[in-house]
Formats: sequence, structure tokens, C-alpha cells
Amino acid sequence: MAPNLILGPLLRHVGASDATVWVETSASCEVEVLADGSTHRSHTFSVEGHHYALVVITGLEPGSSYEYGVSLDGQGVWPEPGSPFPPPVIRTIVPDDELTLTFGSCRVSVPHELPYTKKRGKFARGVGGGYERDTLYALSLRMQRQPREEWPDALMLLGDQIYADEVCEGTRDFIRSRRDPNKPPGDEEVADFEEYTHLYLDSWKDPVVGWLLSTVPSAMIFDDHDVHDDWNTSETWVRQMRSKSWWEERIVGAFMSYWIYQHLGNLSPQELYEDELFGRVREASDATRILREFAYKADREIAGTRWSFYRDFGKVRLIMMDSRAGRVLDVEHRSMLDDEEWAWIEDRTKGDFDHLLLGTSLPFLLAHGMHHLEAWNEAVCRGVWGRLAAKAGEFIRQLLDLEHWAAFQDSFSRLARLLRSISAGERSDERPPASILLLSGDVHHGYLAEVAFKGGAGLESSVYQVVSSPLRNPLGLPERLALRTGWTGTGRLVGKTLARLAGVAEQDVRWRLVHEEPWFDNHISTLALRGREATLKVEKTTPEDAGEPRLYTILEHRLV
Repeated sequence: MAPNLILGPLLRHVGASDATVWVETSASCEVEVLADGSTHRSHTFSVEGHHYALVVITGLEPGSSYEYGVSLDGQGVWPEPGSPFPPPVIRTIVPDDELTLTFGSCRVSVPHELPYTKKRGKFARGVGGGYERDTLYALSLRMQRQPREEWPDALMLLGDQIYADEVCEGTRDFIRSRRDPNKPPGDEEVADFEEYTHLYLDSWKDPVVGWLLSTVPSAMIFDDHDVHDDWNTSETWVRQMRSKSWWEERIVGAFMSYWIYQHLGNLSPQELYEDELFGRVREASDATRILREFAYKADREIAGTRWSFYRDFGKVRLIMMDSRAGRVLDVEHRSMLDDEEWAWIEDRTKGDFDHLLLGTSLPFLLAHGMHHLEAWNEAVCRGVWGRLAAKAGEFIRQLLDLEHWAAFQDSFSRLARLLRSISAGERSDERPPASILLLSGDVHHGYLAEVAFKGGAGLESSVYQVVSSPLRNPLGLPERLALRTGWTGTGRLVGKTLARLAGVAEQDVRWRLVHEEPWFDNHISTLALRGREATLKVEKTTPEDAGEPRLYTILEHRLV
């Protein structure tokens, strides 16, 4: 039987003269991408009976557009004849030119129809509903009406691309077809690599979203729900999960699937060429064992595995920091990243950039009340109030998800010092970036916070924290009220008092919202970078109605 496409194509890395295209196929085959009048080939590699290819395309002209198609074993399979979508296109980056970057996080995969598109209830979702409108779906529909010049140049997905612990109906049905849903981990969570593959299929298979991913290059990083809620919260959490009979197969499947579906596409052609694991996987007749051993080691050993990556868009640099898998969780030395990865990130901040973007799935700066609460909790869990209080603190940490940068105070200080150093021009030869923008998700509400430092004389860059979450997974009323409280003066006072009582030192960094209050609707954010100018636009989806989902602006703010 002739091979066909299972998933994709996804347009992933795009540079000034090269690009990569990812696909999943039904059988082993030669994958061809036809673009710029020439054919670029790659043979699939196999993992647990699944077949994948990442086709590298080179020799393109900067600032050019190339319509492309996909063939399997010489047979054209995509785009399909009579496709209602505009032709898929690869648009190469223009060095030193304009950049439009769209980003967001936290997207549950459910159908784009009633009752799933109903408004979220105050306390709980109704039967099958309450997810509201999907921002990626609305963005794709709008792009199909726009000229290419108005499309975003890249899409950045900042975590929770899939929900391994809140599976959609398609994956739930698949789980029930292959194992007993009454045994752990049940039918609400995936158990292994095979079930992870269905999550990605459910997330990306919709034709409207699929077209968007085929024509806008994407960068991705995982967060907790890509693996499990509160993943790597603490050393205690890890021990608890490893004691469960089903956990090892779950975490191995998580790393294997992440490497294939998300991580590979983050790498440039040169990085792929230098990647020893990718070379071994492509050469193997069946790479299952190779990837399983890698995934197990990646979970057990932090050293030697780096998920952070960077991309250059002319004079704009994006550094995506892994704030999940690379954590050091020793109670006496908690860190978001190990020293080796910190050094790698710090080295990538050196250079002359118009703008420096630091992506981290978890916000560096939270509501002030929540920030101080997390700092207090870290100190209590470390034992400043004794062993009994430490045990209670661990319970509170897991209950309230107190595991952002503020709960890693040494890492918070280190990143704050790095931001200050960049803004002072200490890491550039000519002049510091016009802006340093921290881009994050995770917390299911969005906000823009302006950042300042004590004694900030001589600092030249504008520094902001931009949080964009969710793409599609709105909170209920109780959670919204709790998060709003963190931004109030009362929330700040309570948190700050607790932190002081636990002996937490005050940080030199300061931040404030540039708007009245955070937003909780499904939304997506876009940075327009024009030379050394920068503007942020935030758009939410329309309320439920019978018409086509649309986006409308809730914030437009000039950053520089």
C-alpha cells in the first residue's frame, strides 16, 4: 500500500536561506519537499512502528517566498487537489529587516464546534463545553483572508501544546481500546509513547490549524502538562511519582515524543547536522531502543541534555530557556537550570541585537502577592521554620503550584543580574538591545509588566515581562479571583510579610502592570519589531455565537 501523510507537514525552522519541514507518514518512505524549483529529500526514521522525517531545505534566497508541496516515494500527497486553503509557502527571513512574532501557550485539543466552544462556566465546565474559541483556529481563518505580507513571520508556542493529564475524547477512546481504564493512570491520562502520539494527532490534525502550522514556522518548548501537572515541582514530587508503577513508561514516552514532535524542529540545519542522537536515529532501521535509552537518561540525569535553544531573526535573537526538564531539585541547591545550561544561556546573550527575547514557559515575574508567597514557601520547605513546617510547606507547594521562578530564588537573582548586565551594555560591543522581553505562558492569564531595577542609572534597554496564556483553556471564577488578588495591594502586603518572616531577602528588581488588570480570556499575542522599535498587540477570541471565530484587540502598547 502506498504511504500517506498521518500528520503534517509542519514548517519548523526557517532562516535566511534554509528551512525544515516535519512530517509523520503511514509507512517507511522517501519524503520529498518540492520548493524553489528543486526537490529536497529525506528518508523516514522509525520509532515504535511510527515513521517520521525532517526534511532540510537549503539554498533559498533571503526575504523570498516559495510555495511548496510534499511527495512520498515520488507521489504527490500534499496539498491535496482542490484544497480550500491558500498555497503553503516558505518565507525566508530578511536579515536586519522587520519581524512579526506571534506567541502563546496552554491549548486544550477539543473540536471547534458546539458545545465545546461554549463560554466557561463560573465554577466548572459543562458537559463537553466551556473551552470557548480557539485562538490558533481564529488566527488561521484570518490569515487565509490576508495577503502574505500581513502574516506573522514565526509562531512561538510556550508550553502545554498537549495535555497528557487532561486528554481529549479521541485519545480517551483510544486508551479505552487498548487498556483497562479502571487501572492507573486511568483514561484521563496517557500511559506511554503510543498514547502520546495520539495526543499530538488530536492537537494538530484539524485542517484549519494544520494549514497554519504548515505555513508559519514554529518554535516550541514543553511545560508541565506536556508531561504531567506540576512536573518537577520538587524533589519530593519526583520521588512520589517514581514510586508509581506506571510512571516510568509515562516519562519515557513523554521525552521520546517531545524529542520527535517538538524538539527536532527547533534546531537549525547546522545543529541537526551536528546532533549525534539525530544521526544515530536516522541511521537505525528501528530507533526505538536508541530513543528509549535516551529518554530514560534524560529524566534521570540533567547533565548532558539541553532542551534550551535559540533562533536569530536578523538582529533579533530569541533564546528559549527550558524551565522544566533541566531543574536542579536538591533542597539545599534548587535551580531552574544546571550550571552548564546557565553558562550556555549567558553566552548566547552576548552580541549586538536590536531586541533580545528570552522565552521561558514559566513567568519570571508574577503578581507581587504570588511572587512573595512562592519565595516564602521555598524558604519554609528548606527548613527555616523547622521540619514539621517544611512538610506542610511541601504540601502547600504542590497544592497551589508554587514552583515558578520566584520559588527558585537563587535562579531568580541570577536571571535578574543577567538582565541588568545586558541592559547596561556589558554583553554587547556597540550598544545594548533596545528591548529585553521576557515571553512566558503557563498561568492561564495574560499581562504586560514593565521592569525596573534599584539604582538603575546607566541601564539603556526597555525590559518587559509579557505573559500570554491561554490559547484555549480558560479558568473558572474561583481561580480568576485568586489570581486577581495577587495583583492587589493586600495580596502584595500579605505575601511580602510572610517572605520577610521567613528571612527572604528583598530583590533589586521591580515591576508594574502597564494596564489595569490581567486578562483571562483565550488570547494570543504578537510582537511587531521594526528596527529598534517594538509594539505588543494582544487579541482575544470573540464570545460564543453562531458565526466564524474572530480576534479583536484588547491591548496595543508601544514598548520602545
